[in-house]
Parts: sequence; C-alpha cells; structure tokens
Amino acid sequence: MRRTTHHRILALTALTLFLAGCGTQGGGDAGGSRTVSPSPTTSHQSCDTAPAELGAADTGHTYCLTAGGVLRLTLDGTTSRPWTPVKVSGTGLEATNSGIVLQPGDANSAFKAVSAGTVHLSSSRPLCATAPGKVSCKGIQEWTVTVLVTKS
Repeated sequence: MRRTTHHRILALTALTLFLAGCGTQGGGDAGGSRTVSPSPTTSHQSCDTAPAELGAADTGHTYCLTAGGVLRLTLDGTTSRPWTPVKVSGTGLEATNSGIVLQPGDANSAFKAVSAGTVHLSSSRPLCATAPGKVSCKGIQEWTVTVLVTKS
C-alpha cells in the first residue's frame, strides 16, 4: 500500500474527533447536527450519523449535511491513473483546508456546509494506466456525489 501508518493514524484521529462532535438532528437541539447520511429525499428527513469522509466507493450517492458540518473527500489514485481535481457545482458548500498531504494521483478535498442548497461533486480518472509502448484504453472512471445542505 502507498499509505503510511502515520497517514492512517492521522486520518483515523481526525475522523474520531469529528464523529465525537456529531449528534443526530432532532427538534429542540440548538446545536444542530453535523452529520453526513445516505440518500435523503427531502430536507424534512433527519440525518443519521455516517462517515464524514467519502471515497471512491461512495460514487452515485446522495448525502445530507447540516450547515456548519464538514465533509472530506479522499480519492486514492496512482501516478498512472490519477483523479482529476474535484469539481463543485451548486451552492451550500465552501472549500476548506483538507489538511492532508496529497500522494501523486490522489484527489483530496474538504468542504464546510455554509448555507442550505444542493451541491454536485465530481471527479474522474482513466480506467487503464497509460505508459508509452503499452496497451491502453480510452475508458474513464467517473465519481459523482450529491450533497444536500440543510439549515441547522
């Protein structure tokens, strides 16, 4: 694996600290919720606690994030199959410091939910490694996620 134990410990520590501050969205909680959850269909549904860091396996999903929450993305790529920088369309999220050192081919991002809205995040990478004199293909692996930001 390309990742060192140190990077994993840092990522696990950050996730633990984030989840320690998470709650569930409910009536009367003045602090609100800072959670990400799978597949809400309306802003009236409550959000269940789920991972605060998304990866390649989360493609195609819709997540809910309460204003004030933070969402981190880690797409592990390689030098021969790099992810493009994450594209953002829509309103509700603001880019923030991801605090992670990038490895060649990775796409890492972090966003803070700042206002109600819908945001589409996307990236892509080649399906096949490219190298001079080697067999290659023109296929593209796409990654997309929709984030529904709700008021706290």
